[in-house]
Amino acid sequence: MILDKKFYERETVTVAKQLIGKTLTRKFRGKKLSGIITETEAYRGKDDLASHAATKMTERNKVMFGPVGKSYVYFTYGMYFMLNVVAKSKRQDAGAVLIRGIFPQEGIKTMITNRGVKDLSKITNGPAKITMAMNISMKENNVDMTKNSTIYISDGIPIKKIKKSPRVGISKAVEKEWNFSINPKNYF
Repeated sequence: MILDKKFYERETVTVAKQLIGKTLTRKFRGKKLSGIITETEAYRGKDDLASHAATKMTERNKVMFGPVGKSYVYFTYGMYFMLNVVAKSKRQDAGAVLIRGIFPQEGIKTMITNRGVKDLSKITNGPAKITMAMNISMKENNVDMTKNSTIYISDGIPIKKIKKSPRVGISKAVEKEWNFSINPKNYF
């Protein structure tokens, strides 16, 4: 079952943790590409200096301030797309969860072709690797992920223990342990 708006209408950090084990699906050229979410990171609004939404709303980050359950895709380092899903409580001004890792389930041959990598554990073990493997670009920005869209998140597998740690590759708010992950080797 596709996750509904109520799932995302909660504190961003809570949603980030509870997305672990859910299934990310991308419909691309008549094919279904999917994987179990193995790593996420929470980014909030003005109270989170590492967030795109820390200072003000811009053309780039405005999706983070809008309705929950929408995809927030941005371009970084001049070459990579990053996929997030908007998640925030009614008390928060903005928030999104970065999907940092998935373990491929469906459409693996297409993902291998898109990435040029055959090792299943390395096809989608990073946020840019996911978007390359699943052919996600700015065209997927602001998609309603609570519907059977070109990209959505649905139920997945039960998870036993989730590791929390500091977020990766940031220089501000480094003390916040808002990165959540599981070791795929324990499940697949």
